[in-house]
Amino acid sequence: MPHPLDAEAVRTWCSLALDALGRAREEIDAINVYPVADGDTGTNLYLTAESAARAVDAVFEGHATTAPASRPGLPEAVRAMAHGALIGARGNSGTILAQLLRGMAEVLAAPGDQDHAAAAPLRRALRRAVESAYEGVARPVEGTVLTVAAAAADAAEATPGDAAAVARAAHQGAVTALQATPGQLAELGAAGVVDAGGKGLVEVLGALAEALAGRPAPAPAAPAGAPHPWRAAPCPADSGGAGSGGSTAPGDGPAFEVIYLLDADDDAVARLRARLDTLGESLVVVGGDGLWNVHVHTDDAGAAVEAGIDAGRPHRIRITHFGSTAQEGTRVRERAQRAVVALVPGEGLAALCAEAGATVVALRPGEPPAAGEIVEAVRHAHAHEVVLLPNDPDLRHTAAAAAEQARTEGVRAALIPTRSPVQGIAALAVHEPGRRFDEDVVAMTSAAGATRYAELSVAERQSWTMAGVCQAGDVLGLIDGDVAVIGTDLAATAGTVLDRMLAAGGEMVTLVLGAGVPDDVADRLRHHVRRSHLAVDTVVYRGGQQSPPLIIGIE
Repeated sequence: MPHPLDAEAVRTWCSLALDALGRAREEIDAINVYPVADGDTGTNLYLTAESAARAVDAVFEGHATTAPASRPGLPEAVRAMAHGALIGARGNSGTILAQLLRGMAEVLAAPGDQDHAAAAPLRRALRRAVESAYEGVARPVEGTVLTVAAAAADAAEATPGDAAAVARAAHQGAVTALQATPGQLAELGAAGVVDAGGKGLVEVLGALAEALAGRPAPAPAAPAGAPHPWRAAPCPADSGGAGSGGSTAPGDGPAFEVIYLLDADDDAVARLRARLDTLGESLVVVGGDGLWNVHVHTDDAGAAVEAGIDAGRPHRIRITHFGSTAQEGTRVRERAQRAVVALVPGEGLAALCAEAGATVVALRPGEPPAAGEIVEAVRHAHAHEVVLLPNDPDLRHTAAAAAEQARTEGVRAALIPTRSPVQGIAALAVHEPGRRFDEDVVAMTSAAGATRYAELSVAERQSWTMAGVCQAGDVLGLIDGDVAVIGTDLAATAGTVLDRMLAAGGEMVTLVLGAGVPDDVADRLRHHVRRSHLAVDTVVYRGGQQSPPLIIGIE
């Protein structure tokens, strides 16, 4: 049964589009060769759609808070969708998708276009979407998502019937146009693939058709003889193709991708477009009503940001160096599916975590890392998904900021709030890159949370603690961050800490020795555990950290 084009349909559309892009994300990333072969178009489109879906959900939740039966109208829902996509747009294709949605919202939110069953508003919305997208791109290129969007609008205008029929026609028109893109753009023809952004738009339009039809959209028909629905037979590139300066590898074009939101008026944005057009390529400036999303590829990232400052107030600035998707020889290094970035003190711990497959940020005594240093480690890991292990409560917020920055660059990032290196070791022990991201994060979080930790340190001065007054030089035993034992000998104090912790149960003790701690300390503690706590194993690592001299984990 066809569904009217109302707020509920918009919400369903966003949900279905997000699901479809999630399923197609890796395939779209794999065929991403234009304008830069950086393998992230699918991820960028997914993140853009996710931001749109969240904005629509927030509108519904806001109404439900006011009154349980309250629902937003179509204008409010489509405006939220467009605004969410604009502020969350990622990359070239994500920015264009945001403008396509904004163009549709301009029509669907206008007074007088509230006949939810009528097809005319949807036809006009699809046409306006194309017009606004072409307006936002400084140098439109055929054979891209723009061509696919135009074909969808053409098909919609030529189709009679209700909104569901129009949406189906737009979807099929986009499918047909997508298959023709390798013959329109030399870079696509040489690689034997269709346009990645156009493929993403096909998924979005398919979701719209499904939402309005009340049933799954039909599978797109591939041309006879095609080796793959979204791949074409390679053909030689030539200078007569429709491309205009596109590059097939990150190193062939500008060094940086610069994206930011900009608060500015229309006149200032017109001047900004002209200025940025002289600084780089792949320029897309979309938005309106005082808020814009600016995207450009350039060799001078600073000048691109300065141009934004001159035009208004840039914020959420994201600068990506295409060298972070660097080439090995003449081939672009493929992204890994998942990586772990661990913050650890000491060379021994760093080597241990690296052997377990983690990308390591080595901590320097008295010099906590900045978020930018962690972001660089994420970029070096070169993965679609990243798990961050801060391994220190004082570094959690810094790591969270790095995770947020990674997300703006198209990386799916999760932060596991490990408070000690032994919790990070436990998380790494159960890490399995082959399982689903969410399942892996849950398993690692569970392992870290099941690991109690303690540290032995030396008091620098007299002070009050939860265990009483300590003097300078005393050995402090901290359990889960709080002083629980005060002693004078490292091994003896550690033995008391172990007894307290193992009283609550445990199967394995992990000891991480700091720099300068003699091996006989580990021998004494291993013997103590074997004598006092039957069936408890002990593992010792030479961590090499300057402080604390001893870290204990209980699993």
